[in-house]
Amino acid sequence: MKAVVLVGGEGTRLRPLTLTAPKQMLPIAEQSMIERVVGYLARHGVKDVVLSLGYRPDAFVDAFPDSTIGEVRLTYAVEPSPLDTAGAIAFAARAAGIDEAFFVVNGDVLTDIDLAGLLALHRSSGAEATISLTPVDNPSAFGVVPTTEDGEVIAFIEKPPRDEAPTNMINAGLYVLEPSVLDRITPGVRVSIEREIFPALVADGALFALGSDAYWLDTGTPDSYLRAQRDLVAGKRGTAPHPDAVLSGDLGPEVWVTGEVEASGADLKRSLLGAGSIIEAGAVVRDSVIGRGAVIERDVVVENSVVMPGARVASSARVEDSIVGPGSVVGQRCVVTGVSVIGPEAVVASGTTLDGDRIQAGS
Repeated sequence: MKAVVLVGGEGTRLRPLTLTAPKQMLPIAEQSMIERVVGYLARHGVKDVVLSLGYRPDAFVDAFPDSTIGEVRLTYAVEPSPLDTAGAIAFAARAAGIDEAFFVVNGDVLTDIDLAGLLALHRSSGAEATISLTPVDNPSAFGVVPTTEDGEVIAFIEKPPRDEAPTNMINAGLYVLEPSVLDRITPGVRVSIEREIFPALVADGALFALGSDAYWLDTGTPDSYLRAQRDLVAGKRGTAPHPDAVLSGDLGPEVWVTGEVEASGADLKRSLLGAGSIIEAGAVVRDSVIGRGAVIERDVVVENSVVMPGARVASSARVEDSIVGPGSVVGQRCVVTGVSVIGPEAVVASGTTLDGDRIQAGS
């Protein structure tokens, strides 16, 4: 089968990391988000993926110049202007000449939901579209989807107040669509699949859904971006956190490495160290990802954080629950907490305290 992956958004919630790169090109445990999404599709038999591009499309083309990720062939469909979700899907599908049932996935969702089961329901029900559902504690930030016992969608309610939601099952951003759905989408104009197309399908009795309690995470915020990495390192996905990662028993419990690292004398636990990273003696790293070529100097503490490739955290600094962008520098004795986000190539002066701040280069 073929799939359309929506990757056209600007990733504003992850700024300043996304000022220079689309969010799907950001690393999740040392592998880009888009590689993880396409790998997931490949495991479900997808051979061809259409990337629906808008923001910084050249980043994808430059990263995958042979138009492949693994064994999956890529087609690039660049929107001439923002077309919203349905418009983007239709533009990409038409550009790729899709003429049979196909998957659609949001490019910032990491999940272990079984697409084979979703496709089986789609075929057995005769639906025009079938969507995957996942349970959440607070459904008010999502599209709530009540269904009948056989899976027919009763309504598609976008972001209801928490105390008015009829169910906690939300749209998981994974769909099977028939080509006929494209006929409902006017070319060249902004159309929302959640607010316009799905309600129309409900009215026609043509929308079905299948719930799943498998792992699912929208990685579009700094909090969830950090969680995605911690979940992989902690083994919550049931696989190694990176294709090249191996456990290094001599460095500490549950410490993964993707290549040669320097970490003699450091106190390490439940973390991933990228190839070429340096963790100096006296440093403490817990529940974190240290990117390739990053340097953690002596007496630094890094907990529940991501230090991206090429970054440096200088001596006696502390980084907790935060993201240090690629090539950036955290100065000596800095304290970085509260889901702070330090952008690419930024420099945080020695002795600075950050608590939930966003820092970009030159600021």
